[in-house]
Amino acid sequence: QVQFVESGGGLVQPGGSLRLSCAASGSGLSFYDMGWFRQAPGKEREVVAAISWTGGSTKYTDSVKGRFIISRDNAKRTVYLQMNSLKPEDTAVYYCTRINLATMGPFYDYWGQGTQVTVSS
Repeated sequence: QVQFVESGGGLVQPGGSLRLSCAASGSGLSFYDMGWFRQAPGKEREVVAAISWTGGSTKYTDSVKGRFIISRDNAKRTVYLQMNSLKPEDTAVYYCTRINLATMGPFYDYWGQGTQVTVSS
């Protein structure tokens, strides 16, 4: 089965940038629509961004539009989330997984470890 591993998180000041990476095991990811989700302590997990398997279509939640960019490199079996103009409210654990583009919901019902993003001065 496919396993996704997130990396690239860290501590950044408001207004700063980070790039998250999501790598997949085996032969997965290349033909999957993929998405990034995030969850802050005590809050529901929410979708952040999604990208079609070809990379030709992207979608973003309103709160990150104009600031975040999702991209992918299928040859490297990797999905990225470039986060710019970061705000404290972006602080969360970020997860990647296969996504249903029509519903913006996760394709599977299990999650990886995620990567912590903390935006603070």
